[in-house]
Order: sequence, then C-alpha cells, then structure tokens
Amino acid sequence: MNRRFQHGMTLIELMVALAIGTFLMLGAVTVFMQSRTSFRVTESLSRLQENARFALDTMEPEIRMAHFWGLTARTYLIQGRAAPAAGAGVGVHDCGNNWKLNLNETVEGSNTYANVIGCAPAAPGAQVPNSDVLVVRRAGEDAIALAALTAGTLYIQSTRAQLGQIFAGTAIPAGYDPATSETHRLLASGYFVSTTSSITGMPSLRRKFVQANGTIGEEEIMVGVEDMQIQFGIDTDVPGTPVAPNPNRGSIDRYVNPDDPIIDPANGGFDPNAEILAVRVWLLLRAASRENGLVDNTVYQYADRDFPAFTDSLRRLLVSKTIYIRNARPPL
Repeated sequence: MNRRFQHGMTLIELMVALAIGTFLMLGAVTVFMQSRTSFRVTESLSRLQENARFALDTMEPEIRMAHFWGLTARTYLIQGRAAPAAGAGVGVHDCGNNWKLNLNETVEGSNTYANVIGCAPAAPGAQVPNSDVLVVRRAGEDAIALAALTAGTLYIQSTRAQLGQIFAGTAIPAGYDPATSETHRLLASGYFVSTTSSITGMPSLRRKFVQANGTIGEEEIMVGVEDMQIQFGIDTDVPGTPVAPNPNRGSIDRYVNPDDPIIDPANGGFDPNAEILAVRVWLLLRAASRENGLVDNTVYQYADRDFPAFTDSLRRLLVSKTIYIRNARPPL
C-alpha cells in the first residue's frame, strides 16, 4: 500500500479543533446560565406578582362591602352597635369590648395593632413594627334563611322600612316580618402583618375574623408580605345635598394616614364631617429564598414609609391598589 496517499490530523489541526470546540462549549454554557438566571428571575417575579394579586383580591371585596348591612347601607340605622367604651353589647367579647359591634368605625386603621384590634396576634406572632393595621366591618352578602340560624352567631336583621338590629341566636328579634326583612351575618376582619408564618423566618399577612360561632379566629392570608401601609380617601365637605354650597359632597378631597387626627374621634383635631370613601393599600412582598448576586438598589418610598436599599439578596415587589367603598353613605 502506498503510504503517500494516507492522511490524518496534524497536531496543529487538532489544537485548532479543540480551541473551536472550547469556544463553542463556553458559548453554550454561557447561554444556558443566562437562560437559567432569566428563568429564575422570571419565576421569582411571577410568584411575587401572583402572591400580591391573591392578597389584594382577598382584601378588596371586604373593603368594597364596608357599610353594607343587608337592606340598608346606613350605619346609623343599625341598633345594637356599640363603641369600645360603652357597656358590653350582644355576643361574646373575646377580642376587646364591643370589637365586633363597633359599627360606627366601619373602616378604621392604625400604625399600632392594639389601637384597633383588642385581641393579641396568635403566639408567637407579633405585629411587624411600623406596619399598618386595617379593620373592616360589614354584613355578609347573602341573606340567611331562618332555619339556618345557629346559636352564638352574630346577625343583623335589616329592612327598608325600619331600623336594623344586631342579635345572636336562632330567632330573629321581635317586630320583624321575615317577608319584608333579611338576616345577614355580622362580619369583622382585622388585617395585619405578622412576624411569623407557616414558613419559618418569613412574615405574613394575617387577619382576625368573626367565626361562624361568633368567636374570633385568626388565619394566614399570604406568606412573604413584610409590610402593609394604608391611606384613607376622605370627604371633608359638610353633609347636605350635593349642590351649592356643598357641590363636592361625596367626592374624595384628600388621602390621609390611618392615625391622622382628622378621623380619630378621640383627638381634638377630629372632623365629624370626614367620611372615608376609599382605601389605598400598599403591600411589600419578598421572596422566600435569596438570589446569588442580586443587588436591589431600589429605595422603597410609599405612604409614610421610607426604606433604604436592601442588602439581603432577597427579591421584593411593591404593589398598591385604591379600593372605593361601594356602600359609603354618610348621613345627609
């Protein structure tokens, strides 16, 4: 066999092939790592957005239905409502005196948990410092049949022709005709951010609520919410027919923080004409795990909060929503 016609790879050709293969592998690995990083970022943001939507969607119906009492939206027409300083009213008082019955404060908030919720967070939880607390009171949307009334449950009997009445038990108050009145459950919810959750080391959005038996329960709404801030859209015009001199009665004049003196009956700066027409909610959420190399230079400024840039490599998302109270009906 003639060896002059035998061919193979020289050392130089082999080195060139190895160099080209190395560059191709580096390119493929780089594309893979970038794609993997992009996927993780997208997944983390999507999870935060999903959690934020769920939390806001849970709170929104409650806020919109504030001031709904069945066949009336006029809070002052409901008998049996009672302020915390008054004598104990109907039902079990396991969350401070008259917390469930304080319908005059249908929507209230504070920077301090104990100012608006009379029972402590479930141990070992506590309010996240400087986060806001929101309380909403209302009636359930659906009327309840007389046969379905249960002992201990708090109800509101309402009608268009006479005053409403808060009661507990299996029999509606005397003087109400079942054919012209409706029975609705009395509901109260207190939303706050807790230092604990079902995931160790994570904060959560939680709420106190009136259970079916009339006692207070607590439940976790969403893990990863580390701050909630609220502001109230208020109307300060003097009640009356919305014509001169009060053409703007029924529209929002400004937004105030929940501890603003203008909406605090115990404060000397209280304005009895101020009516809450909307609630603006901010939620700051964080991811459950750190991202290597993540640098968050965002300075979160909202409501009365001013967070410096975080350095813990946890991804965060700030969301907000303004929710109008559908049944806000101040006395004219």
